[in-house]
Amino acid sequence: MDGGDSGAGGSAAATAAKWRSDASRAFQYYLDRSTPHATGRWLGTLAAAAIYALRVYLVQGFYIVTYGLGIYLLNLLIGFLSPMVDPELDPSAAADGPALPMRGSDEFKPFIRRLPEFKFWYAITKAFVVAFVMTFFSVFDVPVFWPILLCYWIVLFVLTMKRQIVHMVKYKYVPFSIGKQKYGGKKSGASSSSSSKD
Repeated sequence: MDGGDSGAGGSAAATAAKWRSDASRAFQYYLDRSTPHATGRWLGTLAAAAIYALRVYLVQGFYIVTYGLGIYLLNLLIGFLSPMVDPELDPSAAADGPALPMRGSDEFKPFIRRLPEFKFWYAITKAFVVAFVMTFFSVFDVPVFWPILLCYWIVLFVLTMKRQIVHMVKYKYVPFSIGKQKYGGKKSGASSSSSSKD
């Protein structure tokens, strides 16, 4: 009788493990499929942020959760804006100078983020989902005077961004690329070859 109970328990555990593995595989599949669709992903995150903000507004609470969420998002933003190798921590990178080539023999080194865009998006989305779930548990609704937290977060944001911008100016890097440059070299070559045939 004990052997039958342990066999049933073992099969239930195996079934649960298989279900968890299948769910994890399906989640990873859809996550991988969403990778090239940055606009759609960010619109979904904005929708999640709006739902969270609406929930906090309607409940009139959970300000400490929102403050913690804001601090976490600020930390993610700093990782997103920072280079993979910090010139202040790696003197050899600082000695290399700017990443753009100065001569024809120089190698082009593009800006590589410490936190890539996809991981940045995924962490932000997860943070909003977790914060939203936390609003259903009254233990996280610590009574605080929210204007103080908001003022403190704004001051922290301004000081952190000022330090980040000074770092960008000092080491001459820009973490954003505004569109891809297009060159018309091939078109002019094709048009000149067609005109030479005439």
